[in-house]
Amino acid sequence: MVCLTGCATPPDQAAIPKIDREYVLDAKMTGYTGIGGDIEGIRNPVLRAKKGERVMIRIINGEVMSHDIVFEKAGMKSMPVADKGDTASVVIEAKENDVYFCSIPGHRQMMQGRFEIVESFDIAVVDEGVSPRKNGKPLNLGFERGNLQDWKATGDAFKPGSVAFDAAPLYPDSFRLKQGGDYYISSGGTSHYQATGTLTSATFEITDPWASFKISGGALEGVRVELLLADSARPFFKISGHITDDHITGPRQAAFRPVVVDLKPYLGKKMYIRLVDEENGKVPEIHYIRDNVWAHIAFDDFRFHRERPKFRNELRPEDIVILPARDIVKYAGLSGTEAAKAMTVPEGFSVQLAAAEPAIVKPIAFTQDDRGRLWVVEAQTYPVRAEEGKGRDRILIFEDTDGNGTLDSRKVFTEGLNLVSGIELGFGGVYVGAAPYLLFIPFDETGDRPAGKPEILLDGWGYEDTHETLNTLRWGPDGWLYGTHGVFTHSNVGKPGAPDAERQRINGGVWRYHPVRHEFEVFAHGTSNPWGLDFNDYGHAFITACVIPHLYYMIQGGRYHRQGGEHFNPYTYNDIKTIADHVHWIGNSGPHAGNFRSAAAGGGHAHAGAMFYLGNKSWGRDRNAIMMNNLHGHRVNTDMLSRSGSGYTASHGKDFILRNDSWSLWLNFEIAPGGSVFVIDWYDKNQCHNPNPAVHNKTLGRIFKISHRDDKWDPIDLAKKTNLELVALQLNENEWYVKHARRLLQERKTGSDVHQALWKILNDNPDVTRKLRALWTLHVTKGISEEQLLNLLENKNEYVRSWAIQLLAEEKKVSANAQHRFEALAKNDTAALVRLYIASALQRMEPNQRWDIIKNLCTRNEDNTDANIPLMVWYAFEPLVAADPSRAMALAKDAKLLNMAGYAGQRLSEVKK
Repeated sequence: MVCLTGCATPPDQAAIPKIDREYVLDAKMTGYTGIGGDIEGIRNPVLRAKKGERVMIRIINGEVMSHDIVFEKAGMKSMPVADKGDTASVVIEAKENDVYFCSIPGHRQMMQGRFEIVESFDIAVVDEGVSPRKNGKPLNLGFERGNLQDWKATGDAFKPGSVAFDAAPLYPDSFRLKQGGDYYISSGGTSHYQATGTLTSATFEITDPWASFKISGGALEGVRVELLLADSARPFFKISGHITDDHITGPRQAAFRPVVVDLKPYLGKKMYIRLVDEENGKVPEIHYIRDNVWAHIAFDDFRFHRERPKFRNELRPEDIVILPARDIVKYAGLSGTEAAKAMTVPEGFSVQLAAAEPAIVKPIAFTQDDRGRLWVVEAQTYPVRAEEGKGRDRILIFEDTDGNGTLDSRKVFTEGLNLVSGIELGFGGVYVGAAPYLLFIPFDETGDRPAGKPEILLDGWGYEDTHETLNTLRWGPDGWLYGTHGVFTHSNVGKPGAPDAERQRINGGVWRYHPVRHEFEVFAHGTSNPWGLDFNDYGHAFITACVIPHLYYMIQGGRYHRQGGEHFNPYTYNDIKTIADHVHWIGNSGPHAGNFRSAAAGGGHAHAGAMFYLGNKSWGRDRNAIMMNNLHGHRVNTDMLSRSGSGYTASHGKDFILRNDSWSLWLNFEIAPGGSVFVIDWYDKNQCHNPNPAVHNKTLGRIFKISHRDDKWDPIDLAKKTNLELVALQLNENEWYVKHARRLLQERKTGSDVHQALWKILNDNPDVTRKLRALWTLHVTKGISEEQLLNLLENKNEYVRSWAIQLLAEEKKVSANAQHRFEALAKNDTAALVRLYIASALQRMEPNQRWDIIKNLCTRNEDNTDANIPLMVWYAFEPLVAADPSRAMALAKDAKLLNMAGYAGQRLSEVKK
C-alpha cells in the first residue's frame, strides 16, 4: 500500500503506479459523505474495488475541525485536515475487506464505513419482485393508487395528502427522492415535519423468502419502519432513516435507499407493516440549533423476492447509529429555592440556595478570599464589550456570617468594569480578566474597597468571540496565576506598549502569569473553548472543553487537539489528544446533534468548570475523580482518572448531581473552608452563547452550596495566622487551606524557620502529596536551591523527581549540571512520568543543550505507545532539524521512538523548499 499525503516523506511522484479507482468523501463529524457517482450523498458509503486494484480515497474537510481517514487492517492513515476545504488522500491496494474511519478521538462513532472487495460492479436486482397480495389482489404497498387504500392511519402525520407524486410541497424542489414508480408516502417531509402518528398496512401472507422496500428520513429513534407478525405486537424487523442533520451544516442527501429483509423464518405466516413517527422535530430555543426537519419517515415500494436482491446503495440497520429519544427535563424557570429542591443528589448530601436574584445576576466567575468570602463577578456587559468607560460589570463580596448556609452579607467591591470573564485574589488585590486586559485592582486597608484605579498588567487579549476570552483564573501550585482561552478568539498578549517581538500569541490553551516577576507565557496550546481548569493532588493541570472530547491533561509545552484552525507552529504534524475514553454525547450526527438526547452518555458536549474534590474525607469522593458541569445535560459529570503511561486515562463515572432544570447553567465550583462546595449558576432560558444581548435574561442568577451532612462551619481568617501555622496547614486534608496558606507564604517574607519546617515535611512525611505541597511552598518562598533540586532528582518517588525537573527549568535557564543530570535520567529513569517532564523541560532549554537528552529519549522504545512522550520529544526536536540537518537526520535514523524519522524527514523536506 502507498500513502500519498499520509507519508512523512512524500514519494517520488513518477514512481506512483496508475490509479484504477478513486473515491471522494466529504469529511465532517456527521460522517464521511460520498461525493459523485454511486456514493453521492450516502453517509459512510461502502467503498468497493476489484481485487488488485489501486484505489485512491480522497477526503475534503467540510468544516473547521480536524479529520483524517484510516484503514484498519492496512494500518494506513492520511495526514489530518483541519481547515474547511483542506484535502488529504491515501492510495491502497485492494487485497481484503477493510474498515475505514476517522482516528481523531471521539470521531469514529460517527465516521466509519466499509471497504469491500467485489468481483464485479454490475450489481443489479436479482428480480424485480412482486407486490404482496390479499384475496388475490395486489396491495397498495407502493402507493401507486395515489391514496391510503390498504393502510390505516392514527395521528396527523399520515393524511391523504401525505401520498405524493413529486417532492414538492413536502420537500424543497431541489431534492430528488428517486421513489419507485410515481407515488410514495411521507409523514410530513421537511415542510410538515411537526406532525406525528402511525400508518399500519393490512395484513398479508409471507409468500417469498426475501423482501425489499425504500426508505428515507431521519436517523432518529422515533421515526422508523417496523415489520410485525399478525399475531405479535413486537416487530421482528425495524429500521430508521439514514439522513443526518447536524443543525449547523444542514441536511444530507434525501434520496430513497433500498432495504433488504430476510423473511425465510416467517414463510407462510401473516405480517403487516407499520410506519411510526413519534418525533415533532422541535428543539429547545437555542439560537444556533434549528428544528430537526428530518424528524419524519418516508417509505415506498414494499415487494417480495424469490432470491436476495442486490442493490448498490443498500441501507443496512448496522450502518445507522440512531439518535435516541429526547431527554426529559422535568422543570424550567424555577425560583432559586424551588431549583435547589428539584435537584437529585447522593445520599448524605444536600444543595442549598445561598444567594439569588436580585442580590446576584449573571455570575460568570468567582473566587474566595482568605476568610472564605466569595468574590463574584456579575457579567452585565456580556456578550458585547461596551465602549471604553461604559462597562456595567461589577464585583460583589458575599459572606455567610452565621454559618446557616445563606450568604447574608453582600458588598459591592467595584463596578463599571467591562466584559469581565475571570477573577482571582492575591498579593494585595484582585486580578481581573477583562479582554483586552488582564487587570490588577489593589485593596485598601479594609480589604473591601479598591485602593486605586485598575492597573493594566497585560493587554492584547482578543474578544472576537466573547465567550472564548481569558477565563478561569486560578493559582497553580508553583505560584503562577493560570487561566484558559478559547480557539476562536485570537490574542497577542504582552505588557502595555510591548512590540510584537515581546508578545505571545494564543488562540486556545492554558496561559500563566507570575505575580512577582510579572512574566507571561503560554503554558500549553490547543483544545476548544476550555472554561474549566483545576490541579489534582499531584499538581497536574487538567481542563474541560466543549464540542471536541471533553478532558485533557495539560503538559507544559504541549500542543493539543484543536476544535478548529492550525497550530502556530506549522511543523507540529500531530497533537496530543483527550485522556477520556468516552464522550458525553450520543448519536451519529456529531456533538451538537446529540444535545438534549444524550442523558445516557452524560448529557452532551458542553462543559464548564472543573474540580477535583480535595476537601473533607467525609464526602467519600475519590481524590482522583474530576467533576465538571454539563450545561446541556443540566448535571455534574464525574470522570475517574487512572495513571496510564506518562499520563492518565479518564473513564466515565456516575454523575454526581442531576439539576432537573433546563434553565440551570452551573459554571464553576469553589471548595469552602468547611468542606462544602459553592457553585455559580448563570440561570437562563438561553443555554448557549449568543452575540445578541436581547436573548440573555439579565435579571437571573444563583449561588448554591453543596454540603455533606458532616461538613462543619467555622469562621476563619488565614491572614491572622503565623508563618509556622501556615506551614502546618500544608498537611490539612482540605485543599482550601493548603492553597491559601501557600499563597500567603509566597506573599510574605519568610525566614529559615519556615524553610526548616517545610523541609521536615518534604523529608519525613510518608505521603507523596504532602511532600509535593512542601516542595511547592519551598519553591514559592525561595527556600530551595538548585543543588537541592538536583538532589531531589534521586528521590525514590516519580512525582518528586518530575517536579524537581520542572522547577529546575522554571526560568528557562538550565545549568550545565542540570543538563547532564537530565541526560542521565532520559537514558535510565524507569518512570514514564519523569521522561515526560524531561521532554517538557527541553523546550525551555537552549537548542544546543537538547541533543543528547533527545538522543537518549529516542532510545526508549517502551514509550512508543505513550500518548504524550513521542510528541513532546518531537516538539523539542523540531527546531534542531532546521538548525543542523545532518546531525538531526543522523539522530532520527537511529531513533527507536515513534515517528522521529518520519517527522524529521518531513521537516527537512520543508527546510529545502
